[in-house]
Amino acid sequence: MKISSMFFSGIAFTFVLSTLFSNNSVSDKFPENQNSKLKIDTPAQNRFVKVNLLQGQFTEPTEMAVLPNLDILVAQRRGELMLYKNQSKKLIEAAKLDVYFKTSNPNVNAEEGLLGLTIDPKYASNQYVYIFYSPVGKSVNRLSRFKMVNDMLSMSSEKVILEFYSQREICCHTGGSLAFGPDGLLYISTGDNSTPFDVPKKEFVNKGYAPLDNRPGLEQYDARRSAGNTNDLRGKILRIKVEDNGTYTIPEGNLFPKGTEKTRPEIYVMGNRNPYRISVDQKNGFLYWGEVGPDAAKDDALRGPKGYDEVNQARKAGNFGWPYVIGNNYPYKAYDYTDGKNGAAFDPQNPINNSPNNTGLGKIPAANPAFIWYPYDESKEFPQVGSGGRTAMTGPVLYNKPGVSPYPDYYNGKLIIYEWVRGWVKAVTMSPNGDYIAMESILSNLSFSAPIDMELGPDGKIYVLEYGKGWFSKNPDAGISRVDYLKGNRPPMITDLKIDKPSGRLPYKMTAKVKAIDSDGDKLTYIWNLGNGIKKTTTVPEIQYTFSKTGAYPVSVQVVDADRASAKSAAVTVFAGNEHPKIDILIAGNKSFYFPGKPVNYQVLVSDKGAKVDKERIYVSNTYTTGRDLAGAQMGHQQVAQTLTGKSLMMKSDCSTCHKVSEASIGPAFEKVSAKYKNVPKATEYLASKIIKGSSGVWGEVPMPAHPAMKDYEVKQIVEWVMSLSGKENSIPSLPSAGKIIPPNTVNQNKPVLTLKASYSDLGAKGLSPLTTTTTYNLKSNLVNVADIKEFSGFKLQNEGQLKLVDNVGWLKLESIDLTSITSIKIDASVLPTQNDYKIEIRLDNINGKLLGKEMTGKSIFTIENISDGKFHNVFIIFKSGKQHDQSGILLNAIIMESK
Repeated sequence: MKISSMFFSGIAFTFVLSTLFSNNSVSDKFPENQNSKLKIDTPAQNRFVKVNLLQGQFTEPTEMAVLPNLDILVAQRRGELMLYKNQSKKLIEAAKLDVYFKTSNPNVNAEEGLLGLTIDPKYASNQYVYIFYSPVGKSVNRLSRFKMVNDMLSMSSEKVILEFYSQREICCHTGGSLAFGPDGLLYISTGDNSTPFDVPKKEFVNKGYAPLDNRPGLEQYDARRSAGNTNDLRGKILRIKVEDNGTYTIPEGNLFPKGTEKTRPEIYVMGNRNPYRISVDQKNGFLYWGEVGPDAAKDDALRGPKGYDEVNQARKAGNFGWPYVIGNNYPYKAYDYTDGKNGAAFDPQNPINNSPNNTGLGKIPAANPAFIWYPYDESKEFPQVGSGGRTAMTGPVLYNKPGVSPYPDYYNGKLIIYEWVRGWVKAVTMSPNGDYIAMESILSNLSFSAPIDMELGPDGKIYVLEYGKGWFSKNPDAGISRVDYLKGNRPPMITDLKIDKPSGRLPYKMTAKVKAIDSDGDKLTYIWNLGNGIKKTTTVPEIQYTFSKTGAYPVSVQVVDADRASAKSAAVTVFAGNEHPKIDILIAGNKSFYFPGKPVNYQVLVSDKGAKVDKERIYVSNTYTTGRDLAGAQMGHQQVAQTLTGKSLMMKSDCSTCHKVSEASIGPAFEKVSAKYKNVPKATEYLASKIIKGSSGVWGEVPMPAHPAMKDYEVKQIVEWVMSLSGKENSIPSLPSAGKIIPPNTVNQNKPVLTLKASYSDLGAKGLSPLTTTTTYNLKSNLVNVADIKEFSGFKLQNEGQLKLVDNVGWLKLESIDLTSITSIKIDASVLPTQNDYKIEIRLDNINGKLLGKEMTGKSIFTIENISDGKFHNVFIIFKSGKQHDQSGILLNAIIMESK
């Protein structure tokens, strides 16, 4: 769950609405009904399909260019220029540039290397390729033009067009994206080449806010020397006209006219942190880019706003504010790093660069607000973007060319934006002059592994370059794909693959079931890949197969329709020759609730087929967790294989982007995390808190972003899986396998669920790793907050979490609870009615079910008939008044189950 600084911190050193040059309020720009208008005639998303062209052969791909013949050039950060051949479907190395891509400091990641490429608009006739890279031996980033000859890059043809100083042996922010506009002008993005992390061993540091440290010797911590400097090409987007001889000239309309003192005429846009991916509207020439923002998770009175990523639009040259402002021109404050005192907030309309590291103008152009902006947590202005790690990217503006219309006209003129970390793709609708109107999901049925570039091919289709989930490495899911739109037949959709029993002793009989739908109603065929070359075909969505040899088998299925369109599931590994242990937790007494101060008696039973149970390997613990989401808390007994719970949640989150199980990525390997904390008391709670709140400085410079929107119980399941990798969750001694837990006399209502957990790891089998099973049993506090009740009628939920009776009849449903030993039910209310004709009933299983208790109003405790059948029942609490549409004012806080 760590997001870096680059692209990598830049990409998210962390890891959208203002009209472009306007000061209108947000409410002026975002009419509430705009998004709803977009839903009319929105194309079916299941008509978009992903065609994988190549996968698993790239090492840190950065940018690509689709050639006229649909071959694809791909830059790799370590210096390779790769060529995907469309006809043969093969990948060849077209060149190897000698680039600086790794620091000599083992604690610092370089982001330089082969950063970007594009092809000449006249490539079909001149075969020119433009490459932005960091040559070895010289501290510069360089733009050069090369010529392709017989599928190879002619190194002797290099024309150095432009280069500028870049400080090395530090991290971060390179930019590096190249794009041509419709007028033939070339745009080059550059990062601010500044370190966003804290200066080691200093009291006053950045802490994820704007880096403004101008103390001598700390130049890399001052972005005013680069992004805020009118005389420096770092932290900019440049615009030039490349001449036939490889030189360049300055076009009209750049930010500073040629000859202006203390400025560089190449600058089109300044005030950039890490504009990692850019695009140019090929109709009107508007420039778009994703700006990877800083890491601060919260606004700070001393420093200024929290971090935001941005999607920006420039209709003309301008300053976009970094490091003085961010987002909707939210200003940072001047800060003295010698004593920790702050100054006034910067003025977006009159930013002054008074840094001693500045070589440009003191008064710089006014700042333009972002086009779209969003933080780690949920965005009020742009709720569609979600929350979590962030790395904003921009793709093309879609236009259907005459005779080339691969996508519906609905998307004509829409900007495509996407997220490297969060994985979504959005289509942004704009007015004819470029003002933001709304955004909506596109390609929502498709999955991409850290998309790092999206380009339009000459066929008008979107091509996607996927970096893969893992930093600074060769990732098996890195690749190139193409997005097609099916106007006719659509492939099936797989929604679930379930293995009834994922392990067993030999002979192991496995049953696998797949859920798949076909939007066109076609008859489906199922091609099962059972691992080790075993393939079977069925006409029903289920297969039974008996494995006779020991091994771990990855099981997947390809679902094919009548027109041979298909979809393939992810693989689920099953284990033949060993079986997951079975664990049961037995609870004496009530199986839904615990009662303050009263013992909960439990017993843990473990069986391991074919092996003797080693009681020393049983680990039992209890904890108290949140109960705000009762569906998540799952009352009662839950038994699952550990590898299928926390790991599954981890893979669906952004954790998998930055961490691997055994190998180092931008974040530490999960096995190392497990080993580090296995002897730390309350490690699960500690790590879960770090994930939700964010963290920095534990494993190096790169911070882990906050995940405030993640559910507490899911985060803990992820941590529990991580901790299981060390073979022991933590150093807290196990509870006995049978015993009692005495809850406190006062329940913490923020954590009212008592979770009893038992796990057991067997010793494995020959050729197989040990298997672990974890069982949990959840007991709810006997006090049920009414805000947790999901089904009710005649009541309205108040902001304070109370239920207000608003009709003459109302009811609440307590779902699936055990009534063993419960003798009465207490209603905790702020107001109770006093009318004699008002009655409260408690009924079993349905609203007209068996009457358990009935009282006139004015009382709050209701004696009920004891139900001790061991079953789970629905319980209805019904309020009735003889007055029509009674506005009684009853305010319910909680329902309390009482036991003698």
